[in-house]
Amino acid sequence: MDLLAQARTKGVQSEFVDALGKLRVTAPEALKSILDALPEKRVYRFVSAPVVVRALGHPRTELAALGVPPLQWKITDNGTVIARGETREPVIAWPDGLALGYYRLTLTDAGGVSEEVPMIVAPERCFGGDFDRGWLLAVQLYSVRSDRNWGMGDFTDLAGLVRLAKQLGADGVGLNPLHVLFDDHPADCSPYSPNSRLFLNPLYIDVEAIPEFSAELVPDAAAIAARLREGDRVPYTDMAALKWRGLRAAFDSFVTSASEARRKAFEDFRAARAPLLSRFACFEVLRHRFAGPWWEWPAEWQQPDEAKCAGLRKGPDRREIEFVEFVQWTADSQLHAAKALASQLGMRVGLYLDVAVGVQSNGFDAWNEQTAISRHLAVGAPPDVLNTIGQDWGLAGFNAGGLEAKSFVPFADMLAASMRHAGAIRLDHVLGLKRLYLVPRGFKPDNGAYVQMPFEALLAAVACESAAHKCIVIGEDLGTVPQGFRETMQDFGIWSYLVMMFERDDAGHFRNVDHYRPNALVTLNTHDLSTYAGWRSFGDLRMKRSLGLDPGETDQARWDALGRLDEILRQNGIRANDLYSVLAFLSRTPSRLLAVSLEDLLGVVDQPNIPGTIDEHPNWRQRLPVALDKIASKVDLTALRAATRERSLNGGS
Repeated sequence: MDLLAQARTKGVQSEFVDALGKLRVTAPEALKSILDALPEKRVYRFVSAPVVVRALGHPRTELAALGVPPLQWKITDNGTVIARGETREPVIAWPDGLALGYYRLTLTDAGGVSEEVPMIVAPERCFGGDFDRGWLLAVQLYSVRSDRNWGMGDFTDLAGLVRLAKQLGADGVGLNPLHVLFDDHPADCSPYSPNSRLFLNPLYIDVEAIPEFSAELVPDAAAIAARLREGDRVPYTDMAALKWRGLRAAFDSFVTSASEARRKAFEDFRAARAPLLSRFACFEVLRHRFAGPWWEWPAEWQQPDEAKCAGLRKGPDRREIEFVEFVQWTADSQLHAAKALASQLGMRVGLYLDVAVGVQSNGFDAWNEQTAISRHLAVGAPPDVLNTIGQDWGLAGFNAGGLEAKSFVPFADMLAASMRHAGAIRLDHVLGLKRLYLVPRGFKPDNGAYVQMPFEALLAAVACESAAHKCIVIGEDLGTVPQGFRETMQDFGIWSYLVMMFERDDAGHFRNVDHYRPNALVTLNTHDLSTYAGWRSFGDLRMKRSLGLDPGETDQARWDALGRLDEILRQNGIRANDLYSVLAFLSRTPSRLLAVSLEDLLGVVDQPNIPGTIDEHPNWRQRLPVALDKIASKVDLTALRAATRERSLNGGS
């Protein structure tokens, strides 16, 4: 089979027109690398794709013409048959009462030919929330200063942010991804480059809040922490060293002195999160034992093996494995406490968590799911106006064939890991549910290709998990959006992500409030864009030029944009153009959620992250200018409440 035929079989689109209007053709050697990295994708005989049954509105499935009735069918759940039947028509009408979830469907024709197909029974739509309109306080958690943390914001600070958000009238707190990173490289701190999306970053733990910890266990912690709290940037390496000392001391104390209730709670957590938690703990121990990425480990450990992991748990590393599990239990408990506090305070969303688009290829998820995650391919984006050579984000993503073989469970597990703590999540680069732009390792980002994903099945899995966890789902649908994508996404109840700075017509005029969709989160900017103070002062343009980057905008274009902002505000009877005036405009949109960044409320000029830089700019390191307990006094509460009156918990009081 030639390369193009293989590409069609695996859903690889090697020719496309990019955002610059240029026809892109993937080079044969790059295309071969992509095809070699993808597992085989089943071509089904009786159906056209994995079967999705939307329980209320679509209880029938049309069969492909290749099937010759009558067809016998049966649905199995982990090998147990839960329903069976026969159809003499090219349609199957499913029985009532199928539980939401992930199954295998076996179809057998009159000639005895059978095939097994993944099947998802999903709700009609994602959970939609039970409120009209609200707003969220958006924060980079690591950036929070307090007089008690150990050098970066932690989960106790998060509880303080929840109380602050309640005081301001918000419905919750939006956070950067909280995924676990690599503990031996704390300076690699991008929350969007995780070791795993299934577990939490231990550096957000408040060590002093662990019941078994006491100050005498780490006598110099208070003095070191005070020093670490100084300065404008998070000192990740020194902070991590202190925090890991504290966590180990707390664990040793837990082992010798924990109450029976605490021990039982720990064992319950381990049982509830098994087998993924025990496998993750084994991976972390192995990662520290062997040098290099997992594919260079001894052959016996290059793939997860339950029997070998069970042996590891009984050997000399038993206590170290238990330590990793203890740390995850602690992080989970502290994050859950912040979620519970938001619920107690009557917040209608609580925590809004971000989910990264992929994982590091040498991390746990890629080791654990080698069929469903392609480590040789990096998710990225083709050339466009802002990135004329394309983008390679260096992250491994899911692939269609592997997910179908695993009945989409790895994808569902990833969603559930964040939804268990959240009232809303944002899926970064949600376009990847339909197609991913993949760049093979060793090639430049303009030599990637689009790979089709099982869109309907992935949307069904999102709806399943959303309903199960009562969690709103927002899709970051920025960029070049395929025709009909947003309509399909909205049909499944996934909200759009609308950034005011991008919501302009072809002439550069800001769109009016009636342009914004109701089922959407609207925001002024993102962590990758200028803050409002930076935008108004041209600070972002100066910063990028100082770094040798093309800001993509001239000073005159910025002056024009400032004038057009004044224009749209005046059209809505808003005479000033300060931050609160813009928030008043955004509050009038029909979009059900508004996110307001804490950096904007505090007048911060520099943005958290400048795409295209690594060491040139302190990405993901900058602290807020004031401590948590002083923030309310630095915000114009009267102006904020007036601006958000229509959607505030406090009703503007």
